[in-house]
Amino acid sequence: MNRNPSLRIYLQLAAAVFLGFWLSGCEVNSTNQNSDNDDRPNVVATSTIIQDLTEQVGGDEIELTGILQPGADPHVYEPVPADSQALEAADLILYNGYNLEPGLIKQMNAAGVNANKFAVGEVVTPLDFDYQGTKQPDPHVWGDAENGIKMVNSIRDQLIALSPEDEEEFNQNAARLTEELQQLDSWISQQIQTIPIQQRQLVTTHDAFQYYASAYGLQVTGTLIGMSTEEQPSARTIKSLADGIKATKVPAIFAETTINPDLIKTVAQEAGVKLAPEELYSDSIGAAGSDGDTYVKMLAANTRTIVEALGGDFTAFER
Repeated sequence: MNRNPSLRIYLQLAAAVFLGFWLSGCEVNSTNQNSDNDDRPNVVATSTIIQDLTEQVGGDEIELTGILQPGADPHVYEPVPADSQALEAADLILYNGYNLEPGLIKQMNAAGVNANKFAVGEVVTPLDFDYQGTKQPDPHVWGDAENGIKMVNSIRDQLIALSPEDEEEFNQNAARLTEELQQLDSWISQQIQTIPIQQRQLVTTHDAFQYYASAYGLQVTGTLIGMSTEEQPSARTIKSLADGIKATKVPAIFAETTINPDLIKTVAQEAGVKLAPEELYSDSIGAAGSDGDTYVKMLAANTRTIVEALGGDFTAFER
């Protein structure tokens, strides 16, 4: 038992002061969090490419959540419970469309998701591909930087409709990104032109580069699988592609960051051709800190990989 009343009073006063400071600190932190987040619209982007473009256009005026992580394959991605929670809490969902991310599109259209939904990739008039005798739209529209500009403008318009008071900032951010993409578009064309004409042929793991090839003067000579990475190539398909590579005499073929490279390595060995030392970014930007961790850097990195592997003369992109 404490028999010193002065000490007891001192300890009680000290405890009261400490408690007061602690409660005050809790109230400040809570207020700061609310002021930072409450007024900003909640935007969800499905693919890493759309997330990057949206982040650059929206800046600090939106609360942005990306579902797919760098390197994830949108064709085969299966949503997890956290994705459902993010979609249900969104004010706006931006997705690629043209069935790039079928699992997420199905989840997005399920009951309980009331956000506005916009297919950013579908602002582009699609190139087609044949699937079991029918024409389907190719979802890989971002391969052409001019299409990237269309996507940026559509994102800008959706954000303005969502948060009109931030129109000026959205316009400024979109204009700055558009200018950079215009410069990138011209630069890519110049780089591809340095490849000898007979070597401007692209062989990749899956058919994700039709827009890039069409825009910049390459020919897609062959792919191991089609548009969707769900396909499993047969031994006959591998042999057929290897024979085609031998006939066209392409100097190199390419693996991709979102797909296991083992099968395309087998094709390279059977065809007796070099596999490019760097993989192409196809359906996703690269991890943070990589040479393809933004949409602009992704296209620039792919161009360097293609030009150097096919015998061109690469000059770095100057922003």
